[in-house]
Amino acid sequence: MSVVSALAALSVALQPTPQAGSQAAPSLQQRPQMLERLAACRTVADSTARLACYDGAAAALDTAQQQGELVIIDRAAVNETRRELFGFNMPALPQLFGNGGGGDAADLDAIETTLQRASRNSEGRWVFTLANGAVWRQIDSETLRFDNRPGEAVRVRKASLGSFMMTIGDSRAVRVRRQ
Repeated sequence: MSVVSALAALSVALQPTPQAGSQAAPSLQQRPQMLERLAACRTVADSTARLACYDGAAAALDTAQQQGELVIIDRAAVNETRRELFGFNMPALPQLFGNGGGGDAADLDAIETTLQRASRNSEGRWVFTLANGAVWRQIDSETLRFDNRPGEAVRVRKASLGSFMMTIGDSRAVRVRRQ
């Protein structure tokens, strides 16, 4: 698949890597200059000149991607990353992964996975490790009764005031924080 046709199906995120003497990196809300250059090729009237414009812009995009100056990720990768980062307080996350439209994880309010292990810390509160490697710590002092075995169904959902509630199997929900 060519770089030009792949752009139609890919989201583009720019890694800020300004170099000495160069302009500051554009904000994540703007399209990178290389993508603007590619889009500008559509306005070239002469077909030979338009093809040359597209070839040059595609070559610049390909080079930038290979050198790590431009990162191209598809919507599935964005959704998976949002899912893995669920529970972290990252105010710039929605800007980094687009405007939130058109994705399965745009308004991610909960995740469902399985328990890998659970243990009590020195305060007697639970520390949960989920199948995806995420570690959550109980922050309330409520007693929790659940089947502490790998593979038990777990649901973590957003709650009020930026907190999260976890339910393991049929247990009552406890307030948790991602570590």
